[in-house]
Amino acid sequence: MASDRLSAPNAGNVAKLFCDTPVEWAVSPGRVSYDAAVNFMEARAAAIRNGGASELVWLLEHDPLYTGGTSAKSQDLLNADRFPVFKSSRGGQYTYHGPGQRVAYVMLDLEKRGKDIRSFVYGLEQWIIETLSAFNVTGERREARVGVWVDRTEPGGPLREDKIAAIGVRVRKWVSFHGIALNVEPDLSHFTGITPCGVRDPGFGVTSLVDLGLPVSMDDADDALKAAFHEIFGPTLDAAPPSW
Repeated sequence: MASDRLSAPNAGNVAKLFCDTPVEWAVSPGRVSYDAAVNFMEARAAAIRNGGASELVWLLEHDPLYTGGTSAKSQDLLNADRFPVFKSSRGGQYTYHGPGQRVAYVMLDLEKRGKDIRSFVYGLEQWIIETLSAFNVTGERREARVGVWVDRTEPGGPLREDKIAAIGVRVRKWVSFHGIALNVEPDLSHFTGITPCGVRDPGFGVTSLVDLGLPVSMDDADDALKAAFHEIFGPTLDAAPPSW
C-alpha cells in the first residue's frame, strides 16, 4: 500500500497510534546514499513483520537528489540532469532531498497501532505540526495538497503558502517505511528542478525554518522531532544508526 493524501480520520483513531513499547531512534551523522537507505528500509520492514527487529525511526541527510513516487508525472521533472533521479515505491509525486533537510524514515508496525493508513498519515502530519510549534511556527494541512504548509500571505496581498515538510510513505504487510522530510536549511533553489508534489500554482512555494528567519540547527530540529514523536507515537530508545 502506498499513501498519497487521504481524508482525515477521527481523533480516536489517531490515539491508537500511540504504543508504550519504545521505538529505536537512530541518527546518521553523515550523508547516506539513497539506494543504501532504501535497501536497508526494505530489509528492516521485513524483519519487523517477521519479529526479527524492533520498530525504528532513522534520521539522516542525503546528497542532492530527486525522487519520484508512485504518482509522479514526467512533466514535473523539469531538469533531469541537475541531480540524480530515483524512482521510489513511496506514495506521492516528485520531491527533493539534500543537505540541510532532515529526512526521517519511519519503520513502524501499524498492526499494533490501529491498522489505519489514514490515521497514520494524519499522525505524521501532526508530528510535523507539533515539531514546528516548538519554534513558534504554525504548520497547517491542506486538503488538496500533501505535506505541511506555512501561510505567508501578507495582509491585503495575494495568497502565498509555502511547503515546509513533505510526506511520502509505503506500507507493506502493515509495516511502514519511507517517511517525512523537514526543511531546516536546505538550498531552496534546488527545488526548481522539479514541480514539488505536482503543485504548479505560483502562490504555492517551498520554505524552511531558516528561510522563515529562525536560526534553527539540525540538532535543534532533531530534539523537537523526538519530543513531538513521544506525544503521538510513544517513547523512543536511542540506537546506533545503520552501518555498511
